Amino acid sequence: MSDSLFAADSSATNATEYTVSEISGALKRAVEDQFGNVRVRGEISGYRGPHSSGHAYFALKDDRAKIDAVVWRTTMARLKFRPEEGMEVIASGKLTTYPGKSSYQIVVEKLEPAGAGALMALLEERKRRLQAEGLFDPRRKRRLPFMPRVIGVITSPTGAVIRDILHRIRDRFPLHVIVWPVRVQGETASAEVTAAVQGFNALGGEVFPRPDLLIVARGGGSLEDLWGFNDEALARAVAASDIPVISAVGHETDWTLVDHVADVRAPTPTGAAEIAVPVKAELEATLASLSARLGACLSRVFERKRTALRAAARVLPTPDQLFALPRRRLDEATSRLGRGLDVGLSRKRAAFAAMRLTPASLDHRLAEAARHLATCGSRLETAQRADMRDRRARVDRAVARMSIEPLRRRTALAGERLAVLMRRKDRAISLQMERLGGRLARAAERVSAEPLLRRTGLGKDRLSALMRRKDSAVSLRLERLGARLGHADRLLNTLSHQAILERGFALVLDEDGNLLRRAADAGDGEVVSIQFADAVKEAITTGGGQRFARRRSSKKVAPAGQGSLF
Repeated sequence: MSDSLFAADSSATNATEYTVSEISGALKRAVEDQFGNVRVRGEISGYRGPHSSGHAYFALKDDRAKIDAVVWRTTMARLKFRPEEGMEVIASGKLTTYPGKSSYQIVVEKLEPAGAGALMALLEERKRRLQAEGLFDPRRKRRLPFMPRVIGVITSPTGAVIRDILHRIRDRFPLHVIVWPVRVQGETASAEVTAAVQGFNALGGEVFPRPDLLIVARGGGSLEDLWGFNDEALARAVAASDIPVISAVGHETDWTLVDHVADVRAPTPTGAAEIAVPVKAELEATLASLSARLGACLSRVFERKRTALRAAARVLPTPDQLFALPRRRLDEATSRLGRGLDVGLSRKRAAFAAMRLTPASLDHRLAEAARHLATCGSRLETAQRADMRDRRARVDRAVARMSIEPLRRRTALAGERLAVLMRRKDRAISLQMERLGGRLARAAERVSAEPLLRRTGLGKDRLSALMRRKDSAVSLRLERLGARLGHADRLLNTLSHQAILERGFALVLDEDGNLLRRAADAGDGEVVSIQFADAVKEAITTGGGQRFARRRSSKKVAPAGQGSLF
């Protein structure tokens, strides 16, 4: 029964065996291939960053799960806002694994706010208050002039928005346009736009005539970028304007308070220009159609190029992908270095304290040595008496076996030998006792109390000096190692034989692959290999044109109808 049990336990299985590194690498490749580009929405938890290396580590969580996330230093520099604990965001990137902890994480390449938050709550509160006052009522909004003579534009003078508006007005119906330059983003944007609306309403001279229509324009952006157009004072100024106002803030999906209180809301700045002026002629409509087709064609071309570029970029690994694991290991080693030094120092201090010599410990050691000496002396005497008894017994037995006369002689010799041994034993015991006494006296002199105290003070001072030198020595060692590594890499590239071959030189090798340094090392007619920078060619050595011709003439002539290999 036991044999069958062992046979069942040792039965082979057809399951494939993997090493830990192999299964970790397979999981890493599977996750990165399957989730190469994902968008994850969640709340930031456990935010730690930026690290001393410039990277940031945190986790994205919801009500049921949590996933680790990392933002590399190059990506952190491109973020438009600073991540904070508890912020709900949408992270775009790719999933990867960290074999060192058997975990997975998302490498964030783009980060944006996910939801409304406090800004949306404040915006909704302002919207309810203004709507209760009737500023959003469609009955109070005015019709736009069919053919305005002067149009006032409130926007940034350096952005693409003003160029789009001027271009669209020029194409559809050229007229006089007055631009009031303002900031369209930042803390002073709302105040400048409010002053511009009020300033256009106050115009009335010949140099700057009062506009028949106002356009408040800005390009698209996030909720934070468009927050200046949600100012309550700006909304009231637009509602109180005597001049009709077209709001062209952001794109179709971007809504602000100015959009609600303006007389007309345009989906885009270009759409505002189209609403402001009519079409002048059918030719201009045709040109606008061709321009729109051209823009669509360019967009499709650019999109195809972008798609092709993204496909090519996904084939090659990025520097962040190559250095992801080394960076993580370096960060963890850096965080553990200081802790390890402190633990090692504590252990050394404990060992030093345990080995500290005191007068009491020295007295204890002297007492132990004295007891050991006394024990050895008593054992020596016992061994001596036992040895004497053994010798006498052997002598008695020998006497019984031998005749009287030889026995006497042997007894006499044995007695003399025993006397010599006894004298030697006494001298050895005396010498050993003197040596032990001297060693005890010298030990007592060396471990007196006052030198012990001096050595303890010197040990404390040396320990303090070593602690002060520890941090500077570690930093200096790391810097020197980094400099030596860089110098070695540069020297390796400079002294590489491949770099010499790239400059036009070549290596000549014989049939066995040995390097030929001189012409005398190669005989005539030998096959050699010439290694260039990009390939290897074979050649036959000669001593000159005439000698090579004689060698060729000395070859045997091939039979008719059969070509010669030489």
